[in-house]
Parts: sequence; structure tokens; C-alpha cells
Amino acid sequence: MPRFLVKHMNKKTIIIIAVAIIALLLGGMAYLIFSLNESNEQNKQMLELAEMDKREMENEYADFARQYNEMKTQINNDSLMAQLEQEQQRTQELLEELQRTKAQDAAEITRLKKELASMRQVLKSFVAEIDSLNRLNEQLTSENADLKQQRAVQQQQISSLSEEKESLSDKVAIASQLDATGIYVTVLNKKGKAAKKVADVKKFQIGFNIARNVTAAAGNRSIYVRILKPTNEVLSGGGTFNYENRNLEYSIRKDIEYNGEETPVTVYWDVNEMLIAGLYRVQIFADGKNIGGGSINFEK
Repeated sequence: MPRFLVKHMNKKTIIIIAVAIIALLLGGMAYLIFSLNESNEQNKQMLELAEMDKREMENEYADFARQYNEMKTQINNDSLMAQLEQEQQRTQELLEELQRTKAQDAAEITRLKKELASMRQVLKSFVAEIDSLNRLNEQLTSENADLKQQRAVQQQQISSLSEEKESLSDKVAIASQLDATGIYVTVLNKKGKAAKKVADVKKFQIGFNIARNVTAAAGNRSIYVRILKPTNEVLSGGGTFNYENRNLEYSIRKDIEYNGEETPVTVYWDVNEMLIAGLYRVQIFADGKNIGGGSINFEK
């Protein structure tokens, strides 16, 4: 083969090789640029996810603080209140730490996320404790209402309580309790006549009978009469007596001798203050028991 042809073919081969090398270099650069762009995009997405995760954590911390504040309005327990205050303060401190932390600080974010999980468990325990206390309070309130209702029924039906619910001593006490019957309340004017207007009333006259009771012990008895104004204030007689472990003010006291037979009693109370129109109630007590009552209504 002639030498000029070989020389010509070498130049062509060199050009092809050079073009191929340049193409490879350009392809590699393009791939590198693509990879860098893809990596930057991934980093951007990861940063956005980290920011979203941080915001969700901030919202949860803030929600915990709000729930602690609401729980404090639901309780009346100093010890529990102090614990709630402490945990609310701790929650606020962690929230402030989180707000100062950058989303890309993975170690700190992880620590605060663990704190958040711990705070979540603490909050659940407080919710359960407060719920238990509220249910217990509702139960006690319900039981108290039931007891009051039972007591009212027992007072109305005390004479007919069944034998299995009362001991012998209770039955003896009930059977021997005095009872006021035929109760009447009148008011008198200064002439001793029935008063028609409240302004004319100078004296209360209250009459009743202590009923016959052969089981009651004979002897002296102190009878206490309370006159209650429409305002529930007592027209005072200057003394008190014991009733159900407390002292009650009475209007009139009268000592009688009781022998088990029906005994009539009449008492008076002199008006020493200005009276108002309305309903006046009378309560009669003996031996620490309320044995009867009556009422009278005044017009102007």
C-alpha cells in the first residue's frame, strides 16, 4: 500500500478517536451535572421534610401546654395542680428549645422527639388520673343525693319502717317519741283579739296537744317552739337548744310535766320587732326531736 494512503488513514482515525473522547467527556460531565442537580433536589426535599417534622413537633408541644392549662381548670387539688404547673412549664421550655433548634440538626431534633414521646405518656397519665377523680366525684355526688333522698323518705315513713331494718333499741326510741297534734297558730292584737293585719299583731298564740304515748317515759319535758319569719330568720327568745349535734335558736320554751296521757300546751310570744307580710312557719321540738309544725300567712 502506498505510504500517503497509510498516512491519510491515521489522521482520520485520530479524528474519530478524538471525537469519541470528547463525546465521552461531555456525557460524563452531563451525568455529573445531572447527579449534582438530583442530589441538590433530594437535599432540598429532605430539608423541607425536616422543617415539616419540626413544625409538627412544635404544634404538638404547644397543644400539650394548652391541654395542661385546660386540665388545671378541672381540678381542685393543690398537689395535682402543682404537678400540672411543673409539667406545663417543662413543656414550654422544651418548645422554646425546639424553636431555637435548626431543622437540619438531626441529633437535637432526635433528642427533642424522644422528650416529646415521654411528655405524651406523662400527659396521658394525667388525663387518666383526672378522669378517675372526676368519676369518683360524680359517684360521691350521686351517693350524697341518694342519701339525702333516703333520709327524707325515712323521716316521712319512720313510723312504718320494717322490723329487719331497725334494731330493737331504734324501735323503742321511735315508739317513745313525743308527737304534737292539733297544732294551731293564731295572732292577737293589743286587745287580745284576733289580728287581721300584720301591723296589728302584738302576740303569737300557738296551741297543740302532746299525744298520748304509754311507751314514753313520764316526767318533766322542755318544749321548744321556733317561729320562722318569711326570710327564714327566727323570732328570737334569747336561747338555744341542741338538735342533731348543733344548737338551734328558739322563740319560746315551756317546761311541762308529761305522764303519758294527752297533754294540751299553749304558748305565747310577744312581738318586739316590726313584722313583714308573708308566711310564718312554726316548728315544735322535744327531746331533741322535731315533733310537729304549723304556719300562718299574713297579709299587709
